[in-house]
Parts: sequence; C-alpha cells; structure tokens
Amino acid sequence: MKISTKGRYSLEALLYISLQPDGNYISTRSIAENTGISEGYLEQLFIPLRKMGIVRGTRGPLGGYVIADSPAKISVGDILRAVEGPLVPVDCAVTDHLCAREKSCETRHTWKELYQEIAECVDSLSLKDLSESYRNFDSPDYTI
Repeated sequence: MKISTKGRYSLEALLYISLQPDGNYISTRSIAENTGISEGYLEQLFIPLRKMGIVRGTRGPLGGYVIADSPAKISVGDILRAVEGPLVPVDCAVTDHLCAREKSCETRHTWKELYQEIAECVDSLSLKDLSESYRNFDSPDYTI
C-alpha cells in the first residue's frame, strides 16, 4: 500500500493549520506559501476533508479553513481515509465473498492482519500528536 500525494499533502496542510492560533481561518494562499502545495491542489484536497467534517471553510477576505474539531479527536487515519479511501492492501481483507478461493486462500489472513496493523497505527496518531511532535522537533525547517 502506498499513500499518495493526496494523503501526504492533506496531513501537511492540516498540520500547518493546527499549528496556527486556535479559531483563525487560514487561507489556501497562506497554506500554499508555507507548504509549497499549490492552491488549486489544496482546494481539491479540502473538498473531501470538509465532507468528512475534518475542516470547515468560509469565503471572503478573512476566509479560509479551520480544523473543525479538537486536533486530539482527529486521527491520521481519519484524514487519510477522507482523501485516500479505505486503507486496505487488498479488498478481500475487509470484504467477504469477493473470491472463490476465499476459504482456501493461504494469504488472506496475512492481508487481514496487515490491514488491522495499518488501521491501528494510523488511528492511534492524532493531529494533536503530529503538532506536538512538530513543536518538539529541533529543526525549524521540519516538514512531514
């Protein structure tokens, strides 16, 4: 399984927003200037993030985006699933009856275990955890 730029850039943009003063709406221009992610791509990323309730957006001169809930309540898994979809290595890891070999497949158990480990890992990390790691990092040029 490979996380695409949608997942990586979404995490980076949300980390940037979470590091700003609480409640301040951050423009896509500001996010783009500080992360190097294009404004157009950011707008596309924020569509599913808004739909999933991870960010709120507002238009106008003071518009932009803000984290919709406490960063402690938003997991890396929530963010990745919003933009990437299910984080399954193979579909049969979460869905039964996809394959005639389901009962005799020697590798299905491995795929299920891998999916559970991935889900457990990304769901155990919150946006707050990422923010705290960033703040504690020694280098001021730290990026994820």
